[in-house]
Amino acid sequence: MKIDIITRHSVPNYGSLLQSYATQKAIEELGHESEIINYTRYDERYENLATTMLEGKKWNNNFILRLIYKMIQTPNYKKMYKKFEQYRNGFLKETENEYGNLEELKKNPPIADVYCSGSDQIWGKIGKSEYDKAYFLEFVEKKKCIAYASSFGKTDLNENLNKNLNNLLRKYNKILVRENTAKDLLLAKNINNVEQVLDPTLLLDRKQWDKIADKASKKVNYDYILVYQLHYNKEFEKYAKEMAKRKKIKLIRISPAIHQITRPGKFVYLPTQYEFVNYFKNAEYILTDSFHATVLAIIFNKKFIDILPSNKTGTRIESILQLFEINNRILKQYDNYKIIDEIIDYEKVNNILLEERQKSLDLLKDAIEN
Repeated sequence: MKIDIITRHSVPNYGSLLQSYATQKAIEELGHESEIINYTRYDERYENLATTMLEGKKWNNNFILRLIYKMIQTPNYKKMYKKFEQYRNGFLKETENEYGNLEELKKNPPIADVYCSGSDQIWGKIGKSEYDKAYFLEFVEKKKCIAYASSFGKTDLNENLNKNLNNLLRKYNKILVRENTAKDLLLAKNINNVEQVLDPTLLLDRKQWDKIADKASKKVNYDYILVYQLHYNKEFEKYAKEMAKRKKIKLIRISPAIHQITRPGKFVYLPTQYEFVNYFKNAEYILTDSFHATVLAIIFNKKFIDILPSNKTGTRIESILQLFEINNRILKQYDNYKIIDEIIDYEKVNNILLEERQKSLDLLKDAIEN
């Protein structure tokens, strides 16, 4: 069968790219054909993204500040998007047609046997919209609809999404969500065809990620602490700098965002997806506020610390740490430098992962085939 997946595959974010790849790979290993629906909203394309990001900002009302922001950010967004477009080429299998809104999807939908809402935060605020019906497969008629590892990103849904959620999910045969909080939320709304599964990146084993890492053309041959930071946090930056000083090893910071060049650490700008994974594979320690960085740290059995973001999206990190019984990886005090060397029982973690991976693959297979 042919399975078409709609997910956040085209944003300049390594986690989005890697989970898209892993979803395709997992479906193909179940014996099916798959492709990513090449859907990038017009308000999220690089030429419009600066305007979109200004929505709701106080200084959006100031003409001079708004102009300066657009002048600085638009070239940056263009470079990020163009680079990730290159990274997707040959890495993902995408539909030939590119879509920019729900109307285009309805007018000329891709042809498939099964349609899948993919992983990541697809069921929350997207661009200028409170939610996007395209990610709820609103363009699909009279075909099987499923979800795999879909996420709301937060536990507090906005009023309109909360009110319309039952109707938006009415056509789904099976709903597989990433977080325990998402499952609880849906069960509370009497949506019962729901199960919790692993993020797709965890469906691939260590050997498969080793192969990705080994394709890196640039590699580091010294010990280092890796920082992958998505959210602004001065305390995080001070902590990382002090940790490197105490450990007497290099600090490396990787990011697709050029403004991070001013933050502590040797800055690696827009590495390829292969280099990105390689940095995790070879790091001595990892400091992050990212869900998918946490996933890679677990896959490669690394010593790591999670510094939860303050924007209510930390539930997805808490969920995965709870699943693997390693909640103690969350930093709670910025003067605690011993936490990094606290032992992680990776034998136990890996056994849980093997069991949960098989459960998730079985649920995905059943959702597609039955």
